[in-house]
Amino acid sequence: MILYPAIDLMDGKAVRLRQGARHEVTVYGDPEALAAHFRDSGATWLHLVDLDAAFDGSTRCLPLIERIVHTFRGNVELGGGLRSAEDIRLRMEAGVTCAIIGSAAVRNPELVAEAEETWPGRIVAGIDARQGMVAIHGWVETSRVRALDLALRMKEAGIRRIIYTDVARDGMMQGPNLEETRALVQGTGMQIVASGGIASLEDIRNAGRAGCSGVILGRAYYEGAVSLEDALLAVKEFDYGVSGTDP
Repeated sequence: MILYPAIDLMDGKAVRLRQGARHEVTVYGDPEALAAHFRDSGATWLHLVDLDAAFDGSTRCLPLIERIVHTFRGNVELGGGLRSAEDIRLRMEAGVTCAIIGSAAVRNPELVAEAEETWPGRIVAGIDARQGMVAIHGWVETSRVRALDLALRMKEAGIRRIIYTDVARDGMMQGPNLEETRALVQGTGMQIVASGGIASLEDIRNAGRAGCSGVILGRAYYEGAVSLEDALLAVKEFDYGVSGTDP
């Protein structure tokens, strides 16, 4: 089981949003300094979200992303605004290990298959949902697609790993939606990473008990509820055959 400490980028700063709302933002400082801290604390993966790109398609964060990749010196996955092959190419050239395709997986599933063929094993599907239905475009729209159905489509396209976020719980520190997460684990047989709502070490352990291959740690770390060192120890309690360097 892998811990993915998260850094959300907006206007060059590390931030967190409540339920994905752009106006509900808390600034947590310098993302490069955070990447260095995560590296020095023993994290092997870093989860980046480019909120500027997610909201308006901007690529102004690319130089910052390159610096973060250089600073972290480990595996970096990136999501936010990846809606074309060119978008993905630019992030890969910036040095990211894996690109996370979110909204485009619903509107343009051919992109996923094309990207997986071009960058095999380096494409991850990000599925964000409200009450089991996929949310798109920075979570401002809810589609008519079930999260499980989309996950199975991604599996057919060759995708091995899914990051599942319950939008209603993201940034709320109310615990992850284990019922929906477990349903994806059991219904797909894929690597499912739990995201959204993690508030305690027990939440991390519960995600492991649900069969998750990893968990994303965001607000709980920034608010001091969970230390990175304790979270790293908690994920080591679970081993589903996923190594610290396998995307």
